[in-house]
Amino acid sequence: MKNISPPLAITMGDGSGIGPEIVVKTLAMEGERAVVFGSYVVMLDTVRRLGLNMDVRRINAPYEALFQSQVIEVVETTKIKEPPTMGKVNAIAGQAAFDSIVAAIAAAKSGVVSGIVTAPINKEAMGIAGIRYPGHTEILADYSGSQRVAMMLVNDDIRTVLVTIHMSLRNAIERADFNAQLSAIRLAHEGGKALGIKAPRIGVAGLNPHAGEGGLFGDEEIKIIQPAVEAARLEGIDVSGPYPGDTVYMQARKGRFDVVVAQYHDQGLIPVKYLGIEKGVNITLGLPFVRTSPDHGTAFDIAGLGIADHSSLCAALAYAKRLLASQTMTNSI
Repeated sequence: MKNISPPLAITMGDGSGIGPEIVVKTLAMEGERAVVFGSYVVMLDTVRRLGLNMDVRRINAPYEALFQSQVIEVVETTKIKEPPTMGKVNAIAGQAAFDSIVAAIAAAKSGVVSGIVTAPINKEAMGIAGIRYPGHTEILADYSGSQRVAMMLVNDDIRTVLVTIHMSLRNAIERADFNAQLSAIRLAHEGGKALGIKAPRIGVAGLNPHAGEGGLFGDEEIKIIQPAVEAARLEGIDVSGPYPGDTVYMQARKGRFDVVVAQYHDQGLIPVKYLGIEKGVNITLGLPFVRTSPDHGTAFDIAGLGIADHSSLCAALAYAKRLLASQTMTNSI
C-alpha cells in the first residue's frame, strides 16, 4: 500500500487583508492536499463574498481532512467570532494571524502536516495586539527552535538569499558580519540543492557601491565579505564575489549564478519584485520543515473587492511541493 504524506498547512494570514481571498481562490483548484489553519468564520465569509459554490468544513486536526472537491477544510486556530473589517488594521486579526502561524508550526514539528504555506500578515496589526515580531521569518525561527535561518526569494529568473532581513539599514550593516555572511552562503548552497541544483553556483553581492571599489567606498568587502567567501570555498561551496550589487542580478539572469546572496532586505527584494510579484515566492531556509509564502503583503487597498491575484500563493504552494518531493528523493537515496 502506498504511503500518503500528511497534507500541507496553509495559514489564513490577516483576516482584514487579501489572505483569505487568495487562499480560497487557490483551494478552488482541484487536487490540492492542503488544510487551512485559521478561522472557519472568516473562510466561510470569504467564500460567500466571492460567490463561489464551495463548502467550508471545520476539522479538529489535519488527519480528519477528506480533501473533497470544492470543500475547504479549516483547523480552527482563532477565537474570532465574526469577520473583521476589511482593509483596516485590526488587533484581533493580527492576533488571529499569529495564532494560526504558531499552530501550524507546532503541527509541522509534530509531523501532522508536511510543511507550511503562509498567507500575508500585517506587522502593524500584530504590533497593536502586543506581538513583537517583525515578520514571519522571526516567528518561524523562534517557535521552531531554529538557530540559523534565512530568506530565499525566488521567481522564474533569479534566486536570492538575504544576509540580514527585517531591520533598519544601519542595523543591517552592523549585523552583516563574518558569521552572518558564512551562514547565508551555506544556506544558499543548501537551498539551491533543495531545489534540485546539484552544485549551486553562488554569487555574493557587495555591501557598498561598486563592491567597495577596492576600499575606496568602504572596506566591508575586503575585511568581512571576501574572507567569508574564501572560508565557504574551503568547505567545497561554489561561491565567488563580492560583486557590485547593481550588476550581480543581471549576471544571475544570464545564467552565471544559480543563487545570489544579498546583504540586506531591499537589495535582494527589489530585483525579485521588479520582475513581478505574481510569481515571487519566499522560502525560509534552515527550518526543520518546508515553509513557503507569496512575495507580497496584505494589500488592504483591495481587500474585500474580490480582485486579488492568487498567482503568487499558487507558486508558493508549487514550490512547497517541489521541496517536499526533493526531500523524499534525497531520503530514498
